Amino acid sequence: MTANRPVHKRILLKLSGEALMGDDAFGINRATIARMVEEVAEVTRLGVEVAVVIGGGNIFRGVAGGSVGMDRATADYMGMLATVMNALALADTMDKAGLVARVMSAIAIEQVVEPYVRPKALQYLEEGKVVIFAAGTGNPFFTTDTAAALRGAEIGAEVVLKATKVDGVYTADPHLDPTATRYSRISFDKAMAANLGIMDATAFALCRDQKLPIKVFSIFKHGALKRVVLGEDEGTLVHV
Repeated sequence: MTANRPVHKRILLKLSGEALMGDDAFGINRATIARMVEEVAEVTRLGVEVAVVIGGGNIFRGVAGGSVGMDRATADYMGMLATVMNALALADTMDKAGLVARVMSAIAIEQVVEPYVRPKALQYLEEGKVVIFAAGTGNPFFTTDTAAALRGAEIGAEVVLKATKVDGVYTADPHLDPTATRYSRISFDKAMAANLGIMDATAFALCRDQKLPIKVFSIFKHGALKRVVLGEDEGTLVHV
């Protein structure tokens, strides 16, 4: 393979809100978010078009709020607002790192961020801007994993990159089972049969139906994002 030639032209990167916490108990760790942005900057320098879907778990967990008596829809809307805060922090960090970022929200907060409009998002990507999709799908009862699958399909991403704390999908929990081995590749059907829990069922089914592969990798592993876009054996590819 030719050095530094990406195998993907356009990617959808799914970041959890928890990933922004670093070692903190909640909120946004500035050093952590800056390091993640540098990983994104590396792949944009290769000419890869990058869109990001960000979660809000570091600020507010919608499901957790609902489980202690709050109305689930209200809790989910609060969670969506948390993703907008994370998206703004991510965009600000990107701007300071020399990237041009645009935040597009699935719920209207036009004084703060622009609304999600698909043709505009595509235009930004083609111009080399990083597009950050906030507020999930704009609907309660859907996760940001589903938002990643939906936006990935809408913008014609070649792959959904699910950034996690582990460097791929394993046969068992590697923290509990030292004999667990990492899958380099696994089909959607086998992953579902093994109940590996890569994404929630709605997101997973959408990716499978749209033939949109998922790559699971560790965002905490230095250079992993670049290795993924270069097609190296990093993480786990879930394919049709």
